[in-house]
Amino acid sequence: MSVQTIDRLPEQRAIAPRSERRQQGFTLLELLIVLAILGLLIGLVGPALLRQLGSAKDKIAHQSIERLGSVLDIYKLDVGTYPTTQQGLEALLKRPSDVPRWNGPYLNGTKMPEDPWGHPYVYRNPSDRPGHEYDLYSLGPSGQAGGSGDNAPIYNE
Repeated sequence: MSVQTIDRLPEQRAIAPRSERRQQGFTLLELLIVLAILGLLIGLVGPALLRQLGSAKDKIAHQSIERLGSVLDIYKLDVGTYPTTQQGLEALLKRPSDVPRWNGPYLNGTKMPEDPWGHPYVYRNPSDRPGHEYDLYSLGPSGQAGGSGDNAPIYNE
């Protein structure tokens, strides 16, 4: 008899008890349990991740408004006043016809930045709020004026 690399001869394998020939794989019950556990984890972790994503977009909007406010301050140093509501934030990219001391463009690129939700920032001068020279804000996730809670506008400080 020749040496074989398998422990048993083929004829012995064919008659091996069922416990020794156990098939590999998962039962339907095992798969259902794994799916149930995955569903539970997604149900617990998913909402927390979505809240973090929303919070990150709020922070980005605050930082962008802060940066635009700094750019508006530089514009005021050059020109002497903030842009009017009619001139808008576009005055940071293109020289308004009635502004002689404009040293822009004050922003990189050719189009106005948008908030993290893809909406344009809103600019008004004079401000509707006491103690502010202008209003600069994002309409928030809803993109609608007058939102509240998570959909509230995000204003300059």
